[in-house]
Amino acid sequence: MAGSPHPIDVVNKYFDALSAKDFATVAGLFADDVVWHQPGGHRFSGTHRGSGVVGQMLGGMMTVSEGTFELAVTGAPMVNGAIVAVPIHFGGKREGAAMSQDGVDLLRIEGDRVAEVWLFSSDPESEDAFWGAA
Repeated sequence: MAGSPHPIDVVNKYFDALSAKDFATVAGLFADDVVWHQPGGHRFSGTHRGSGVVGQMLGGMMTVSEGTFELAVTGAPMVNGAIVAVPIHFGGKREGAAMSQDGVDLLRIEGDRVAEVWLFSSDPESEDAFWGAA
């Protein structure tokens, strides 16, 4: 699309907002029909469709993590057309549990919006334990 931002620009804006816990900007970057693929066997796992549903899931994660969930980009984003892979570190704490691990977030960009997200965790079992049963 002529005039559309480069996918890396959209991804950088997304991660900057996510790291700052600026969820209004994060939500504004999702396509209305965004598809989110959350791995694992915990309460947030599965495929989530629609910006409202994804926003509710992210809000639920902040609630469960008592507002401590954090994510940081740990390396250069890698671009292949409209797909961007980003190495990350994420973690959080809640009463009786903590999580800290590496991962990769894979985002598909359409125009100036995040259209689809796939997440990969280096320790899925501990992530499942942190978020709780499905």
